Amino acid sequence: MHTRRIGDVEVSAIGLGGMPMSIEGRPDEARSLATIHAALDAGVTLIDTADAYHRDAHEVGHNETLIAKALASHDLGKSVLVATKGGHLRPGDGSWTLDGSPRHLKEACEASLRRLGVEAIGLYQFHRPDPRVPYAESVGAIRDLLDEGKILMAGISNANPERIGQANEILGGRLVSVQNQFSPAFRSSEPELRLCDELGIAFLPWSPLGGISRAGELGSAYAPFARVAEAHGVSPQQVCLAWMLAKSPVVVPIPGSSRPETIRDSLGAVGLVLTAEEIAELDAV
Repeated sequence: MHTRRIGDVEVSAIGLGGMPMSIEGRPDEARSLATIHAALDAGVTLIDTADAYHRDAHEVGHNETLIAKALASHDLGKSVLVATKGGHLRPGDGSWTLDGSPRHLKEACEASLRRLGVEAIGLYQFHRPDPRVPYAESVGAIRDLLDEGKILMAGISNANPERIGQANEILGGRLVSVQNQFSPAFRSSEPELRLCDELGIAFLPWSPLGGISRAGELGSAYAPFARVAEAHGVSPQQVCLAWMLAKSPVVVPIPGSSRPETIRDSLGAVGLVLTAEEIAELDAV
């Protein structure tokens, strides 16, 4: 497994996104545990989650609890950096709401600590800006958690370049990660990726394969990815992740998965070397 860095921690170049194992359409627990264990066996040392990754209103933190169980039951569990998030909520009707208030973020962090069964969260990220709360106040709460030792590293998600700069300033230069949507279908985070590259901040693309419902259609939707995949004898999904890794050494994709075979396939991208011509062809999509 090739590695990259988030802050001062070395992690697998590709992580595992836990969301598909906890929201609508999720598999049974046995398959989810098998998926996480397959990722660990293959060398994954970064797992992404959030307290909002659940389906029903009464099960906030379902994914965090699932991941904690999987890590506790595997020999390699202690070597994993768990990145979780707060500030997004799911009322239980399929919708998403926001609460970026400092009080909520601090309470959410305490609850995540309990579910994950740790004294400090490895990486805690502000999930999404709340228009009702000044951004500085939300990030200020993350700074407080960092100063108090409740979290070891701090990040933000769904942020534009201005907010990346603002957050890094509020955190005293300690911003280690930015988690934004980025895929062949969603390229508007290119400026944030470039800024992270300049600053040496990890950029974690979420839904890198286009999302749960569209990941399997990547090759049919984007012919260049299918052509390059055929040339290398791999899946279009592997090509997509290899393309992202080639963009910058700060990129650490976190493809979501709910089956052992799909995360194993995704991880094959770390050894896939694309030519400059192939990368240019994919960039032009």
